[in-house]
Amino acid sequence: MTTGLVVVGCGGHGREVLTIARAVNEAAGRPIWQLLGVVDDRPSEENLKRLQRLDVPYLGDVAWLRDAPPATRHLIGIGDPRIRRAIGGRIDGYDTEAASLVHPDATIGPDTEYGPGFVAFAGARVTTNVTLGRHVHLNQNATVGHDSRLADYVSVNPLAAVSGDCHLGEGVLIGTTAAVLQGLRIGQDSTVGAGACVVRDVPDQVTVKGVPAR
Repeated sequence: MTTGLVVVGCGGHGREVLTIARAVNEAAGRPIWQLLGVVDDRPSEENLKRLQRLDVPYLGDVAWLRDAPPATRHLIGIGDPRIRRAIGGRIDGYDTEAASLVHPDATIGPDTEYGPGFVAFAGARVTTNVTLGRHVHLNQNATVGHDSRLADYVSVNPLAAVSGDCHLGEGVLIGTTAAVLQGLRIGQDSTVGAGACVVRDVPDQVTVKGVPAR
């Protein structure tokens, strides 16, 4: 059975999500997902041209989903977790469910749970006994260790490493190549800068950077 899919956001992150859906179809040897198109409230002309080159239609603003065909699924293809959460709150009032996508070159280990809207990009690795919330995005070659818990709307950017038994609060952003050491807690809506190494717990709503992260 083929399911209609609409991606929210025609920026780079959204277009990367489109490529994951196509990779899933190719790996399955059949169309698991029918790419209906992309919605975006304020697409740039350049991004619309890029979308056209991918042969994916622009459908209109996000409100298009309010009257989407029955059984249509959506995925929020926006990298910033706070913007993703704001748009998710709008879409929650529409009659459409969030899909989840796992790239064929990603690894999801045993006894791992993930919520709707989850996306694992190529090379993402999740080991075992991990809990991933709604609309969590694990970007290219990001890793998450055993027994970790990532709350809703977390983003782990490319090549970042979350060690075992870590707890990331809602809306956390882990920057590219950053590392979170074993057993640590990152508070809600906090950001770990690119290349940082977190060696102690981080409170809510702060930004840390550097080695060690401060």
